[in-house]
Amino acid sequence: MSSTARSQFVIDEWKIQDTWRLFRILSEFVEGFEVLSGIGKAVAIFGSARTGRGDPYYQKTEELARLLAREGFAVITGGGPGLMEAANKGAAAANGRSVGLNIELPLEQKPNPYATVSMGFRYFFSRKVMFVKYAMAYIIMPGGFGTLDELTEAVTLIQTKKIQPFPVILVGSEYWSGLVGWMRDTLLTQGMISEDDFSILKIIDDPAEVVTYLRQSVVLQAGA
Repeated sequence: MSSTARSQFVIDEWKIQDTWRLFRILSEFVEGFEVLSGIGKAVAIFGSARTGRGDPYYQKTEELARLLAREGFAVITGGGPGLMEAANKGAAAANGRSVGLNIELPLEQKPNPYATVSMGFRYFFSRKVMFVKYAMAYIIMPGGFGTLDELTEAVTLIQTKKIQPFPVILVGSEYWSGLVGWMRDTLLTQGMISEDDFSILKIIDDPAEVVTYLRQSVVLQAGA
């Protein structure tokens, strides 16, 4: 593999200037904390960057984000196309706080135009901290490996009590039921997880029901 080809891999390019690169990492954390510290109550919406505008899930995501914004929630996404765009678009249409945390990728993921607050990150780990720190719930729309990564990391942090529990909602029973079923049939059966772990996840199909559930969760968290 050529040096040019290897340069796209962030970790591999850390050599003699590793210590100086720490300042770039630190700057991402500092900027993120400064920009998002006043965002208020917020919900992160994750989903595929590949979903087209004519897809029913694009429309459902847009509707959900619009309802959340009307309830006073800020909407935070990965800032890219597809369902991230739909979420930012819905929030912006309701004059809500529409946040996009874009990540630099070799395929040059471009920020969507609907985020009213937009930030760029080079490192996934600093970007992930922003989601966990500033979102009081995760809404997981259909997606691929990136979406699964955000889902499983949140569940792991909650399961291991590294963060305060918050709602993790899977939207789309026909999409997610197979995965949850596999967790029960394989992970639970073989003792890899416990029955209590399933309380972290909730499958909801209707956007209005998602908002109602979150509204109730906010009241419970406020009283905790």
